[in-house]
Amino acid sequence: MFTDTERCVRAVQSKDARFDGWFFTGVLTTGIYCRPSCPVVPPKPQNMRFYASAAAAQQAGFRACKRCRPDTSPGSPEWNHRADLTARAMRLIADGVVDRDGVEGLAARLGYSTRQIERQLRAELGAGPLALARAQRAQTARVLIETSPLPMGDIAFAAGFSSIRTFNDTVQEVFALAPTELRRRAARSRAGAGTGGTAGATGTGGGAPGVIGLRLPFRQPLTPDNLFGHLVATAVPGVEEWRGGAYRRTLRLPYGHGIASLTPRPDHIAARLALTDQRDLAIAISRCRRLLDLDADPAAVDEQLARDPQLAELIAKAPGRRVPRTTDGAEFAVRAVLGQQVSTAAARTHAGRLVTAYGTEIEDAEGGLTHLFPEPGALAGLDPAALAMPRSRRTTLTALVAALAAGDLDLGGGSDWEQARHRLAELPGIGPWTVEVVAMRALGDPDAFPATDLGVRKAAAGLGLPGSPAALVRHSAAWRPWRAYAVQYLWAAPPAGDHPINLMPTE
Repeated sequence: MFTDTERCVRAVQSKDARFDGWFFTGVLTTGIYCRPSCPVVPPKPQNMRFYASAAAAQQAGFRACKRCRPDTSPGSPEWNHRADLTARAMRLIADGVVDRDGVEGLAARLGYSTRQIERQLRAELGAGPLALARAQRAQTARVLIETSPLPMGDIAFAAGFSSIRTFNDTVQEVFALAPTELRRRAARSRAGAGTGGTAGATGTGGGAPGVIGLRLPFRQPLTPDNLFGHLVATAVPGVEEWRGGAYRRTLRLPYGHGIASLTPRPDHIAARLALTDQRDLAIAISRCRRLLDLDADPAAVDEQLARDPQLAELIAKAPGRRVPRTTDGAEFAVRAVLGQQVSTAAARTHAGRLVTAYGTEIEDAEGGLTHLFPEPGALAGLDPAALAMPRSRRTTLTALVAALAAGDLDLGGGSDWEQARHRLAELPGIGPWTVEVVAMRALGDPDAFPATDLGVRKAAAGLGLPGSPAALVRHSAAWRPWRAYAVQYLWAAPPAGDHPINLMPTE
């Protein structure tokens, strides 16, 4: 979109927040770059330059605006609905792969050469993988500087910088402030306003040692009922819970583990992250955003779905429904198999038993979380006879776990969606429903459509839509590429509208 100069200029002049994260505006006369909704007086069109990423704006010599803080914009929805090389690379960069494994590691995960990846990202985003990872490190550093009492040297390495000098130079270059001045400004802002800052991915203070508080932004509107209702109604005991108005869950992270507490607010998600290793901060934020589908573009989704008269009323009643996703694709696939042809309560019971037997124990000083969900490698040694389920489902579960543990099935952020679908379908006992549910919630495919789902079929019949799966698939062609969002509206339609998965949890 950043190449559509006329449209970009209109968005900037109208201060349209819907386009925050879609592109960034460099201002030639000031040398800064902003988000489209920046509150300052818009510059003259001839002084604007548009960039597809904050990294590209930084490489062009612009520094971040101190008013609108463009580095805290919601992520681009492009990486939500695309499965090409660029989108897969961006999801892996957000998950810290470049910081941990370098560009070579990123290339190995994607199955392309480093040269191909570099060329593709530069052509589309104006910056290569190192620059994109650097921009993410700068954002992580700013959050830690403003929200934690950590010494600057600890922050430098926690944010992924190789040296304190590189950390100082990057922060100075990106924010036009030294790290110590950033911390002083944040302290003055909190003291003057009595709040934690602006509505971005901004620190708010954790309130407890080792806890970081954040405001996770999203594009309006957002109906949180089905999002949090679904996560809590299907929560695995010991791994997830609803406490104090927040959805809480454990996170298995590259350098350690953590606990995320996520609370819906009118204009942001309040997040509190307790991490055993601060180097996991950026990855934890990325996974929480993915879990809650916060980078979606609800205006584009709802506009298209509302063209169908049978869906229009549902959308008008509760616009901005998101797809409840996951922080770990392998975990969700295991849970999907456990949930085949059983009630939600039974699926939770089965998952809870696996967690108790094979999960990693943790401590939670603030609640009742006790375990990390077991990794595929830990589950590879389970005794099928110990599973209280039909033999056919035991076979399915053990085959799935074996494929995940061996690396034959990739359900991570950089996976190839169609290849993962094909590999899933090859496993015994994995049918179309399981494939599409895993594609929708684990892979994040916005066009996944479990047409055989009983709830979808009942809602479709009640709305006068075709009742058979084949006919419903044909009808749903008009909803593409947003059929996973249509599923959320269908699940919330009568007669299932009062099901717990559609209701905001209560205390």
